[in-house]
Amino acid sequence: MLPPVSPLSIILLISGGCCSNVFTLEAIIKSEPSSGLLITFFQFVFTTLASYPTQFSPGSPYSVTPPTVPLRRWAFIAVMFFSINMLNNWAFAFSISVPMHIILRSFSSVTTMIMGVLRGKRYSALQILSVVLLTLGVLVSAWADSEGKGKSMSLGNEASSSDFSTGLAILLLAQLLSAWMGAYVEDTYTMYKASWTENLFYSHIFSLPLFLPLSRSLREQYVKLAATPPLGLQEGSKQQSLGAVSVPGIFLGILGNTGESLPQGILFLLVNVVTQLACISGVNLLSSKSSAVTVTIILNIRKLVSFIISTLVFGHELSAKMVLGSALVFGSGALYGYETSWRLPAARRRKEVLTNGAKAVGSTEKRR
Repeated sequence: MLPPVSPLSIILLISGGCCSNVFTLEAIIKSEPSSGLLITFFQFVFTTLASYPTQFSPGSPYSVTPPTVPLRRWAFIAVMFFSINMLNNWAFAFSISVPMHIILRSFSSVTTMIMGVLRGKRYSALQILSVVLLTLGVLVSAWADSEGKGKSMSLGNEASSSDFSTGLAILLLAQLLSAWMGAYVEDTYTMYKASWTENLFYSHIFSLPLFLPLSRSLREQYVKLAATPPLGLQEGSKQQSLGAVSVPGIFLGILGNTGESLPQGILFLLVNVVTQLACISGVNLLSSKSSAVTVTIILNIRKLVSFIISTLVFGHELSAKMVLGSALVFGSGALYGYETSWRLPAARRRKEVLTNGAKAVGSTEKRR
């Protein structure tokens, strides 16, 4: 797939890929809110093609290296992965803004803890506190996002409130499934010593047949995006209006002359799938080369940058409640990462050192 080895290359993949992906995602959603299915399909096809070389083996059946994990297990993971991605993108059709989407995706610490409790794990007081604060932050952010759309969280405006509540419920379900899948994949890695590239390939290629019953919707969504006008870039312009989407000059410079002929919806779709591949490759490479605390810190920074890009570039108004909610979410996420990835492991290592030291002293005394 993507083979960068230096830390700088990995950081560039994450910062450039993930943040650019948020920009193109919102550009598409602003134009066609129901395009989530098409976005998911293109991402899966492109990632499958790009990850195939990592599993290529000329002498093997279908020229694919025999998997270390039973195919039925990869198929089950693929179904979960497909469902989670579909739910995440489907939520945009229910008045969920991209900033709100980013905040709710940061809710994973809560769902991970719930799944851990069900699996018999115990958590420290600081972990529980951080999850309580994160939950409060998500609730405050949801309240602020609802008010920003002119909708009360009461029963007064039933139609709009129902849509928004449905979107929140869909994202919550996606987070719960994601936590369960994370535990299942973790068990898979432990049992079979599988590589992340094998997971990436099979979780995507086994998902492709699931799109067949949705082919009609895919065609309809593609036709809508293909009907969007070209960007019509003007040389030297700092900002060009695209109907509901406003594109800064820096992005126009990157896109070059391509946008003068290609429909803007298709252009952003193609850029989205490329940046999605860069993003997930960077995250997986970082996980394979860095400590858990480094991964946690960098991903929290990435989410914060994506949140800022979405709010500033696309003109989302940040109310005091939204600022408070996002601060609680990102702050508690960092606190949870610190407790889980650094303080608790350090305490366990100190305890092991003391225990081993005591055993060594005891054995010495016995020999005397």
